[in-house]
Amino acid sequence: MSDLSVTVRMFGVLCTLRKERDEPTTVQIDVPAQGIPASQIADQLGLPDELIEGVFCNHTVYGMGHIIHPGDRVAFVPYGTPGPHRFALGLYDAGRGKRDE
Repeated sequence: MSDLSVTVRMFGVLCTLRKERDEPTTVQIDVPAQGIPASQIADQLGLPDELIEGVFCNHTVYGMGHIIHPGDRVAFVPYGTPGPHRFALGLYDAGRGKRDE
């Protein structure tokens, strides 16, 4: 693991998709020192945009435009999280693009 790495996890159908491809569901990848959008990491990992509702970064949920920096802990969350949990976790706003900071 380098100083420019991030830990990335996949949940739900994203996890299943990776398993079906015989790919790990938790990975370490290097990112540029200035960071990159979560959407670019998802593309690198072959995760379909239409399945991702939000990205957890360091225990906070964001939209896919959020910039991921070295050392961050990241998890991609698919659509399908049960109702009240979507609001409590912030997935509702992230999925609608309101939390792209």
